[in-house]
Amino acid sequence: MTDPLTARLAATVHAARTSQGLSAAALADRSGVSRAMIGKIERGDVQPTAALLAKLSAALGLTLSELIARAEGDERRLARAAEQPVWVDPDTGYRRRSVSPAAGRPLELVEVELPPGVEVPLMSGTYAFLHQQIWVLAGHLRFHEGAQVHELAAGDCLQLGPAADCVFVNPGTVACRYLVALVKRGT
Repeated sequence: MTDPLTARLAATVHAARTSQGLSAAALADRSGVSRAMIGKIERGDVQPTAALLAKLSAALGLTLSELIARAEGDERRLARAAEQPVWVDPDTGYRRRSVSPAAGRPLELVEVELPPGVEVPLMSGTYAFLHQQIWVLAGHLRFHEGAQVHELAAGDCLQLGPAADCVFVNPGTVACRYLVALVKRGT
C-alpha cells in the first residue's frame, strides 16, 4: 500500500517530466536513474530514496525541496513547525524537513537529521545549479566535497564550492542535525 506522500511524489515526478515533454527514457538519460525505476516511482510502487529523488529533481531542474513542496501542494507563506513537510529516506533513516514556506522561493531552508553511522552520497549534478551553505546545529558532520573532506562540529558553517560529488557522513554515535540554506544560481 502506497502512503499519501509517496503517491503525491509519484504524481509530481510524472507531471514534472511530462510538462517538460520528456519521455521516461529521456529522464533516465538525464538523471542516471533507470527507466524501470522511474516507472516504479511514477506508479508509486516504491518509496524513492534521497539519492534517487535528488537525481530526478536535478534532471528536472528542480531542487529536492521544490519537488517535495510540489508534492505537498502548499503555497502558503507561513510554514508552521508542525506542518512542515518531513521526508524520511527508507534506506538510511535520513530525515529532511522543509523549513521554508513553499512560496518562499528562491531561498530554501532545509533541516536534516542524519542518524549515527549513516552516509548519504549525492552526485554533483543534483546541486550544480545551486548556491548552498551547511550549518551544523548538533553533532558531527563529515562532508566529502569531491576530494576534500570537511569535519564540521556544532556551530560550523560551510559554503559549498564548485559542484562536485559529495557524501554526507555522520561518524558519531548521536544524530547530526544541520541546516542547508540554498538559492538557485541566477535568481
